[in-house]
Amino acid sequence: MGRFFRAWAIVWVVLRYGLDELVLSSFQHPWLSRLRRIVTFGRKLDAPRGQRLRQALEELGPIFVKFGQVLSTRRDLLPPDVAEELAKLQDRVPPFDSQIAVDTIEKSFRKPLDQIFLSFERQPVASASIAQVHFATIRGRDGGEREVAVKVVRPGMKRVIDKDLALMHMMAGWVEKLSADGKRLKPREVVAEFDTYLNDELDLVREASNAAQLRRNMAGLDLLLVPEIFWDFCHTDVMVMERMHGVPISQVEKLREAGVDIPKLARDGVTIFFTQVFRDGFFHADMHPGNIMVSLAPETFGRYISLDFGIVGALTEFDKEYLAQNFTAFFRRDYKRVAELHIESGWVPATTRVEALEAAIRSVCEPYFDRPLAEISLGMVLMRLFQTSRRFQVEIQPQLVLLQKTLLNIEGLGRQLDPNLDLWSTAKPFLEKWMLDQMGPQRLWSELKAQAPRYAKILPDLPRLLSDYLQHKDAGQAQMTQALLQEQRRTNRLLQSVLYAGLGFVLGLIVAQAIVRFQLF
Repeated sequence: MGRFFRAWAIVWVVLRYGLDELVLSSFQHPWLSRLRRIVTFGRKLDAPRGQRLRQALEELGPIFVKFGQVLSTRRDLLPPDVAEELAKLQDRVPPFDSQIAVDTIEKSFRKPLDQIFLSFERQPVASASIAQVHFATIRGRDGGEREVAVKVVRPGMKRVIDKDLALMHMMAGWVEKLSADGKRLKPREVVAEFDTYLNDELDLVREASNAAQLRRNMAGLDLLLVPEIFWDFCHTDVMVMERMHGVPISQVEKLREAGVDIPKLARDGVTIFFTQVFRDGFFHADMHPGNIMVSLAPETFGRYISLDFGIVGALTEFDKEYLAQNFTAFFRRDYKRVAELHIESGWVPATTRVEALEAAIRSVCEPYFDRPLAEISLGMVLMRLFQTSRRFQVEIQPQLVLLQKTLLNIEGLGRQLDPNLDLWSTAKPFLEKWMLDQMGPQRLWSELKAQAPRYAKILPDLPRLLSDYLQHKDAGQAQMTQALLQEQRRTNRLLQSVLYAGLGFVLGLIVAQAIVRFQLF
């Protein structure tokens, strides 16, 4: 019964905000239109469709807000106006009761709160669709006090998520069946992707491991601070990490007044992103301003502070090579190479005509070269390439969609800090170095170092392995020779049988002919 009422509430909001016209534009029977007018008497649809969709998701609650955020990353599937409006969704939702957070913590640790923390602030400092954050202090392993941030998953989220996801899957199936546009937008695939994101974010141990990996990767760069994870205080529903002090990056004037070099800050953000992508192949994929601060502490002045590691992206060596070559070919205006890369990657059917894809890509890229490099948006170029590729039946890879979304975030943030930011000049050294590392002597040396332990283990056994190989080789050759001799004997016997049978047949004919002649005479 609960699912029925929830389904009706969702349908009511969909009709009230006119989303039926958004998703069922190709299914407009007169009786359906009359029914919608009766059920939603007095509704006003003056607002743009993207705004109405955003407002509807906000009214439906945190799970649908999160769905809108994930949906906004699928710019390869959405119209630009809808994608831009969904990108405005923020993780600012009403907090849940602090006592529930305390109960969740005590249940996870099986201890009273005062035996876990030296102090705990019951008033949350941040609240998102999946969890909220409280400040606290703990006793570290060295005996000293440490200021920490405690992230607690909203209670009952798994049950609520499963119910809402079941309804989303059902509605996605309806949209795909009833609407021609629905088939193109692949709603069931989008919901399945959202399902994966949500279940990953519900596991705070997984988020903690993401943070730990990024912290190790960024340790030597001196541009980014990632909070330390306190593993003794981490569970599936609770994560405890170092409390970070800084100014939100959106407060540009406050940073400027504090003496932060804003243009350098913009360049550093691009450097961090491309380092994570092309050096590590592991990047923070939720880099909106709410998750970024800047340190003003003397020892770390001007460094970025990264928060919220629920969504990360990972790239294979193949992905990195594809991206590097695409960017390089793009800035050389080698559109044929860009088209060939799409086909070689397997994302475009092998039967695609290179010339047709090249022409489509040229129409996307060429207008950008009438502008200064500082005005070229790599994120928009990548998004347009994905949209154009869709005409050629490209299967967009999820990791590249995350990359595109993050690149748009980083680029937008960089241009907000410094309108004259030349993203290509900042990115070019990373691309050139990565290409050199992949194809030059450094790659060979790296491979030799990586395989050194294996070679060291094999080296003492090399004489014995060589002797065994030669012995087996000789034995194999002898065995092969014997087999050939046997095969030759069988062939000889077969030939002899055929010869004898042929001679017998001929002799038989001669005898038969002689008998016939004898009878005639």
